[in-house]
Amino acid sequence: MIRLITALLCLAPGLAPSIATAQGLAQLVADEITLSGDERLVARGQVEAFYEGTRLSAAQISYDRATDRLSVTGPILITTPEGEVFTAETADIDAELGAGLLRGARLVLDRQLQIAAARIDRTDTGLTALTRTAATSCQVCGNAAPLWEIRAARVVHDDEAGQLYFDNASFHIRGVPVLWLPRLRLPDPSLERASGLLVPQLFSSDTLGFGLKLPYFVPLGARRDLTLTPWIATQARSLELGYREAFRSGWVALDAHLAEDQTDAAAGLRYALLGEGAFALPRDIRLEFDIEAVSDRAFLLDYDLSDADRLDSRLRAYRLRDTGYDLAQITYYESLREGETSPSLPPLVARLEHETVLRPGPLGGELTLRADADAAGRDGATPRGDRDELRAGLSADWHRGRVLGPGILLDTEVQLRFDGYAVSDRELSTRAWEAAGVTLRWPLMRHESGSGATQLIEPVVSLSYAARQGKQPANRDARLPEFGPASLHALDRLPGEDLLETGLSAGLGLRWSRTDSQGRGLSILAGQLLRDEALDDLSEGTGLGRTRSDWLVSARADLGEALDLGVHATFDSRFEVSGAEARLELDRGPVDLSAAYLWLQPETGSGQLEQISEVSLDADFRLGPRWSLAAEARYDIAADAPVRAGIGAGWRNECVTVDLSVSRRYTETDEVDPSTSFGLSVNLNGFSAAGQSVTAARACED
Repeated sequence: MIRLITALLCLAPGLAPSIATAQGLAQLVADEITLSGDERLVARGQVEAFYEGTRLSAAQISYDRATDRLSVTGPILITTPEGEVFTAETADIDAELGAGLLRGARLVLDRQLQIAAARIDRTDTGLTALTRTAATSCQVCGNAAPLWEIRAARVVHDDEAGQLYFDNASFHIRGVPVLWLPRLRLPDPSLERASGLLVPQLFSSDTLGFGLKLPYFVPLGARRDLTLTPWIATQARSLELGYREAFRSGWVALDAHLAEDQTDAAAGLRYALLGEGAFALPRDIRLEFDIEAVSDRAFLLDYDLSDADRLDSRLRAYRLRDTGYDLAQITYYESLREGETSPSLPPLVARLEHETVLRPGPLGGELTLRADADAAGRDGATPRGDRDELRAGLSADWHRGRVLGPGILLDTEVQLRFDGYAVSDRELSTRAWEAAGVTLRWPLMRHESGSGATQLIEPVVSLSYAARQGKQPANRDARLPEFGPASLHALDRLPGEDLLETGLSAGLGLRWSRTDSQGRGLSILAGQLLRDEALDDLSEGTGLGRTRSDWLVSARADLGEALDLGVHATFDSRFEVSGAEARLELDRGPVDLSAAYLWLQPETGSGQLEQISEVSLDADFRLGPRWSLAAEARYDIAADAPVRAGIGAGWRNECVTVDLSVSRRYTETDEVDPSTSFGLSVNLNGFSAAGQSVTAARACED
């Protein structure tokens, strides 16, 4: 038959006043449409009705002008603009498709949660009442019971609030009732924020015993919320408070942990306060803060909050501009390391910086003018020592690059610096430093016509001279500088402000790289630094303090998104390695892997620096659409002992997500013992606010 597409107003002039009022621009599509006088319209065969985004499909639709109702014969499918899907055998609804009654119906929310009911009543107020219901997000195959379902005498769905209210509800697993609740409220899948219980988690650890976490989310308006998480365990009672607030010009996030337990470190109420925030102030100033405070050294490890062994609480204000920046920062440090006290750090450090860049500067190039100051002190209860100091400095750095002759790149740099030091109650001391240097680079490029790859070989030579006038202060902030590709040809290779290089130095380097037509490449750099004066204040493990530095070799392989490998090593002429680092990033198909290795030579004589040698691993494996595995490990090779290890497994289908984890922390001090922890969480998909990724449902077997 020929399908007819028409508006009801055009088909039935006699029905126009009533239908126009009820339906506006409602449209009807059907194989056959018949009119009985001026009172009744019947559409048959592949019928579809449309009204303001709502779509109804059925075998037959009848409209009665006297009652202004639509009678629909199924199978019926109704979809709404909000993502609701109704299925039914018969229905009696009003002409706007917005309110009515469906019999033998099923409601589907966000393509996840389905609620079968003997009867569904729709109202104009946005409420949907379902009678004798069974709700689940699992695939239902024939008469077989789903993995889980919630049966209730009555369910009310509030479209506007995004809530589901269950009366006389019972929770079933494979058809077996396991829990009864007289009242139950759950968010529907379309809701982004809602108050209520989040996914509980079972846990067990050697430190806290067996317990349960019950997070409860409380929205406090549109811009703030609070999460309360009681920890109920056999050896501990804890409450975690998480507060977040978004302002017009910033945000704040605070986490407080209060606990009473039976651990070795327990001495009354234990706590941890962790917070951070940022604000945009007038004149492009940004204010940031970071708070870290604990009651004792073992709290973060006992409750598996962090592995940090030094805490820093910081208040910082800065402004970034195209021509420079301004910075003001104060930091309070607290040591959690065994055998180290906070006053020895020292705990309080303040810093001011101002930098202006002139482009172009005098004689062309770029001129950077800088003023900075920092102070380090202890609290009043600690005797003052020679680590309490104040430093202020002024510096100027002029840099210019140009191209000479056959593609040779010439970089010229000049630096001038003046510092004043006040250490404890001693007299003021001053120091001046000037340095100049040139760097020559000759990049040679070759294009492979067959493969489309490009090879680059670049020899680099740098020569610099620096001199100092005045007294050299004690070196406190440059004990372990990093010797790498960025510092090989730099004029100032040392971090901090205390120690500055003097004398004549030369950097020799050679870089080779190859990049194919797909952007994948390999790069290798080798170099060495020569100087006429040794830097005795540097640790031997840096490989940078002697007149002839260690050899530097750095390589990186970038195979697109699949693989990124970086290797960095320093060694002397006898091939004795002073430092090595390797990092691997792999993201290919179902495997996401991150691995790192670090080795640092110990400092001989003073014994201040022990040998560092450790490896770490973090991996995720996706074993098909249902299973996933995760593993982490950190091993101290120098001590021949593990630091941390953990493994987790996850399983999910269209209606449930299960995560199981076990981890072992091997840290052992006078206040902390090794501990093993287990975790288990089960989430019913379809009831979570902020949505979830939908997993394809399994196919039903015949």
